[in-house]
Amino acid sequence: MGRELACRWHAWAMAERDEPEVIGRRVQQLRTERGLTQRQLAEPAYTPAYISTLESGRVRPSEPALRHIADRLGVAFEELATGRSPHLATDLRLRLTDAQRTLALGEAEAAAEQYAVLLAEADEHSLTAERAAALLGLGECATEQGNLAIAQRHFERAEQALADAPLPARVPALRGRAVAHYLAGELRYACYLLESTLDELNRGGLHDPDALLLLYASAIGPYMDMGAQVRAAQAAAFALALAPQVKDPAIIARMHRSVARTLIAEGRIAEADASLAKAAELYRQLQLRTELANCHWMRGYVYAQHGELERAESELREALAMLSETRAALYSSQAAVELADVLHRRGKSKEAADLLHDVLGDLSPERGAVHSAAAHRLLGIIAEDARETDRAEEHYVRALSLLERAGAAGDLADLCRLLGDLLRRTGRVEAALDAYRTGLGHRTAPGTTTLGPAPAQPPL
Repeated sequence: MGRELACRWHAWAMAERDEPEVIGRRVQQLRTERGLTQRQLAEPAYTPAYISTLESGRVRPSEPALRHIADRLGVAFEELATGRSPHLATDLRLRLTDAQRTLALGEAEAAAEQYAVLLAEADEHSLTAERAAALLGLGECATEQGNLAIAQRHFERAEQALADAPLPARVPALRGRAVAHYLAGELRYACYLLESTLDELNRGGLHDPDALLLLYASAIGPYMDMGAQVRAAQAAAFALALAPQVKDPAIIARMHRSVARTLIAEGRIAEADASLAKAAELYRQLQLRTELANCHWMRGYVYAQHGELERAESELREALAMLSETRAALYSSQAAVELADVLHRRGKSKEAADLLHDVLGDLSPERGAVHSAAAHRLLGIIAEDARETDRAEEHYVRALSLLERAGAAGDLADLCRLLGDLLRRTGRVEAALDAYRTGLGHRTAPGTTTLGPAPAQPPL
C-alpha cells in the first residue's frame, strides 16, 4: 500500500470511535475519578447540560468536543473515543511498516510471519484499520509466493474489515484481489473488479488521484492479455494524466512499468525503455527488490521485441536471478518463459526447452495460465523445428485450452495460426480451417466480446 493511501487509511482509522452510550459512560467514569463536576469539565467551551446529555449517551459528540473533553480529563483523544491506548495502535503501525519493508526487500516468507503476528494482535484489541493492513500485507506476501487462492482470501477479508471505510481506503485490497485473479488466469473477472471500482470512484465524484492511478495502471495488463489494446491505451493515457497529482513514488513507478506495455504494443520501443528506466530508478530508491526485478524482466522483453537479443538475455537472466533470490516463485517462472523465448531465438533451443520443462511444474491453469500457455506454445515451436509433429501439436492444443479458459484473446489468434499451419502441413485441411476460423474470431474487435462499456472517465 502506497504512503499516500496509507495516510488516508489512518485518517479513517482515527475517525473510528465507540457508540455514544459507551463514550458517555467512559467520560462519566473518568470525570468522577478526577473529582470534576460537569460544569468544570464543560467550561469554557460547552455547557453542563451538554456534558449531561453526552454522558447519558443521547448525543454523538463531535471531534472538537471530544478533544476538548480529553484535554480537560488529561487523556489522549483516541483513548477517550475508542477506549484503547494510542500507543498500542502507534506501535502496531510502526511494526506494520517494518513488515512492509521486509516484503519490499523480497523476504516474503519472513514478512508473512510478521504480518500474521500483527493480525493476531489487531484482532485481540479490535483495531480494524490495523487488522485490514495486516491482511493486505498477507495477501501481498501470498501473491509474491504464488499462493493465489490464499492471496484472494486475505484481500477479501481486508475488504470486509474496511466495509465501513471510504472507497479510496478499500482500493488497495480491491486492487490486490484483482491482481490475484489476473495472475490466476481469470482475466475477465479481474477487469470487472477494476472497472467497477473505477466507475464507482469516478461517477461518485470520489476523485482520489492515488487510488485512480493504482487502478488504471493495474488494468493495463489484463486489457493487453485480452487483446483490448484500445482500452489499455486509454487506461495508460488516464494514468499519465493523473500522475502529476500523485505523490507516492511507488504508485508512480508501477504506472511507468504498466504503461510500457502499451508503448511496446504501439512500437514505441525507445519510449517504453525510457518509461521502464524511470520505474527502475524509483524502485532502486525505494529498495523494492521484487519490483526492480520485474523492471529488468520488462526491459528484457523490450529488447527482445526490438531484436536486441543479447541485451534481452542479459536483462532476463538478471531478473530471474533476483526473483529466485527473493523466492518469488510465480514471477520467476514467468520471467523464465520470457528468457526461454530469447534463448530459442538465439539458437539455444535445448537450454530453452530444459528451462521450460522446469518451470511448467510451477505453473498451472489456476496459477499463471497465460505464461503456462506461452511455455507450451514455445515448446511446440521447438518440437516443430525438431520435426516432432505429434509433440508440437500436443503443446499447441494445451496452450489453446489454457488461453481459451483465461480469455486471453491477445495471444489466441497467433496460436491458432501456428496450429492451423501445422495441421495443414500434415494434410488435415478441414481441421486447419477450423483452427484458422477460431483465430479469426478472436481477431475481430478484440476485447469487445468479453468486456462491457469502458469505465467512466476521471475528472482530469
